[in-house]
Amino acid sequence: MYHSAKNLYKARVNFKELLKIVSDGRQLSRAIAYVVKSDTDEERAFFGALEKSGYELKMKDLQIFPGGMKKGDWDVGLAVDAIGLSRLLDVVIIVSGDGDFEPLVEYLQYSGLIVEVAGFKRSASAKIIEVANNFIDLEQLKDKILLK
Repeated sequence: MYHSAKNLYKARVNFKELLKIVSDGRQLSRAIAYVVKSDTDEERAFFGALEKSGYELKMKDLQIFPGGMKKGDWDVGLAVDAIGLSRLLDVVIIVSGDGDFEPLVEYLQYSGLIVEVAGFKRSASAKIIEVANNFIDLEQLKDKILLK
């Protein structure tokens, strides 16, 4: 979500407001932010702000491969956590438009959960929008959740 807002709108996400909006009227069990760290001052401030906004952080180091390629990916970690927590939940909200989460959404639905996906529609996978029980288009909320 951080990168989508930055690339699409040249803005930052107000993650506290985002959490408030997507959890409105519900009992929030956990809000987990999956982050990749590269040890910059800006990043440390961002991670601190996430924690102050009510998010539990799951961190991993940025992988740098021979040749300079970099990778920081949490898809499997998010999926494992969602499946592990699924027996305790009624609704899972995935804040990502990544189509790689389609099998996870379908599995969670098969397990009896309602799965909502929140993302910017113009950068979200059409398939993830289709399979979610509800898609929250953050473009419709950009005046509330984006900071210039």
